[in-house]
Amino acid sequence: ADLSVEECCDKGVEWANENRICASLPLISESRECSMTQEQCCRSQLEKQSCSDGVEFANVREECDSHIAKNSTCEAEYFKTCCHCCLLGKTAQVQGQSCEPNPKTGYQCGIVFRACCGKDQEGIDLSIRDYAPKKEPVEISKEELDQEDPYLHDGCRGGGPCSQQCRDTGSSYVCSCFVGYQLQPDGITCEDINECITGTHNCGIGQTCVNTLGSFRCQRDTSCGTGYELTDDSRCKDIDECETGTHNCPPDFICQNTPGSFRCRPKLQCMSGFIQDALGNCIDINECLSTNMPCPAGQICINTDGSFTCQRISPSCGRGYHLNEDGTRCVDVDECSSSSQPCGEGHICINAPGNYRCECKAGYTFDVISRTCIDINECRRYPGRLCAHKCENTPGSYYCTCTVGFKLSADGRSCEDLNECESNPCSQECANVYGSYQCYCRRGFQLSDIDGISCEDIDECALPTGGHICSFRCINTPGSFQCTCPSTGYRLAPNARNCQDIDECVAESHNCSFNETCFNIQGGFRCLSLECPENYRKSGDTVRLEKTDTIRCIKSCRPNDVSCLLDPVHTISHTVISLPTFREFTRPEEIIFLRAITPTYPANQADIIFDITEGNLRDSFDIIKRYMDGMTVGVVRQVRPIIGPFHAILKLEMNYVMGGVVSHRNIVNVHIFVSEYWF
Repeated sequence: ADLSVEECCDKGVEWANENRICASLPLISESRECSMTQEQCCRSQLEKQSCSDGVEFANVREECDSHIAKNSTCEAEYFKTCCHCCLLGKTAQVQGQSCEPNPKTGYQCGIVFRACCGKDQEGIDLSIRDYAPKKEPVEISKEELDQEDPYLHDGCRGGGPCSQQCRDTGSSYVCSCFVGYQLQPDGITCEDINECITGTHNCGIGQTCVNTLGSFRCQRDTSCGTGYELTDDSRCKDIDECETGTHNCPPDFICQNTPGSFRCRPKLQCMSGFIQDALGNCIDINECLSTNMPCPAGQICINTDGSFTCQRISPSCGRGYHLNEDGTRCVDVDECSSSSQPCGEGHICINAPGNYRCECKAGYTFDVISRTCIDINECRRYPGRLCAHKCENTPGSYYCTCTVGFKLSADGRSCEDLNECESNPCSQECANVYGSYQCYCRRGFQLSDIDGISCEDIDECALPTGGHICSFRCINTPGSFQCTCPSTGYRLAPNARNCQDIDECVAESHNCSFNETCFNIQGGFRCLSLECPENYRKSGDTVRLEKTDTIRCIKSCRPNDVSCLLDPVHTISHTVISLPTFREFTRPEEIIFLRAITPTYPANQADIIFDITEGNLRDSFDIIKRYMDGMTVGVVRQVRPIIGPFHAILKLEMNYVMGGVVSHRNIVNVHIFVSEYWF
């Protein structure tokens, strides 16, 4: 339970009274404030006890030095202060001086000074007071009274009414006693405590308690024995018979005190190596019997008259032993430490006292026939049990190895996969597999058939399908390829493989003049100046189709021009067409379709005749008639291969014949351009 501050303080005071020390106070509460209060009150009580002891010591001994020299603790300092202040007060009383101390000595010293000065003798023990001289009254002048007195209103001024210790409380005072005294019921007088009666002494067995003023002493019950005397503090002190003259030594002897006794030494001294007996005779000292061993190791001591001699010992050692460095004794010979290896290869030499023995090393076994140690082939004796892969025998042991692609584990027996890819054995990519590795290449490369490590570039252009990779030309690059097109007239298609014709006419990148017409062909363009002949005019519906350009001229006769009107040619057309170079020409290619403008006539009334009249070099073209969707169509075909570049003008006629007479004729001039490249 929690204790109050007063209870904590009382515990500290009680501990100080019982133990006279505050270094090991018991823990009475978990409260930090209680522990601090307990320790402070304990120290304060010790200070009071030490001060009381100092005052009593000064009153009894009339000095302080004999006690102060014993220790230098804080309690000893309080003892010293109070003892000195009491001596100063007693001196002032004897010399008839004022019992008012110098204020600079301190408040506590002033109280002790006044108490011991005897201003109020009722508070001092009578046994001490009776030996003090009577103090004459001292006249105090008015000037002295007018001086400032720091203790003018102190209730304990001059010792106060208390017989020993006085503490001013402001409105009153409180009296207390020194250690070994107790306050009487009047609250002023202090009386000695008889510790021998109250049982508060600490005398042991064989001791008697003797009460003293403020304390007690323990006196020995039995005597100290012959040669000792009992002191006042119950200690046995040696009696110096030589000093007191109680010895019985003859005149020719000298008295020498010893603890509890004395010795009589003759005045005649013996030489070195002799000793005097009780009668004063000199007898030889046998130094060889001394425990200090006067001779060094390996030598024997021989006593002589007044001295001794040392003689060397020469022992004889048996087989397996030899003399030590001092030559005093035989020690074992360690045959195993020699470099000659007495046991031989494969043996272990074990030294023994005076001998040695040989045993086989680990990994060896003793052969009874050759009587030697031979190696144990662990790999053969324990096949498959020692190593995971391969076992290699060695003299006295063995070691494990692994096959290619594995490395030895930390245990020295197991094998674990070796990641060869960490050493970058492949030129490009590496894949570790159990016990090996596999090299592979990035796209566009292939693994070399020679070393299986290097990656070689794949020439995509040289592959059997390389001719179909690029439409014009294939250029091999490391790991890939690149398609190109002719330097002019073409551009690379979005698929990066085909070539697209550049229509210079649409892009207006041609150089045709204003009077010329731009006609696009594969890989280029042509500037043609196509004018309608006389009596013809250009039709406004000029047709521009893919790969063809057509200009139509319609007959336009002047009035009364009979010859013009009778001319059967009704239209003259100019058509530009661009054809590829057929590398593999196996059958005729249909390139132009001429449709009859008028409906077909009955077979017995009219006929449409198609003909190539000009420009058919080497008969590379022909024209056939075909009926399609109710109309007559003339189909121009390429019947022979043409290698570009090539330019020809085919003149085609479409004649309407009735009764053997051409009634209507249309002329088509076809400009054919065959390019070197076609994609």
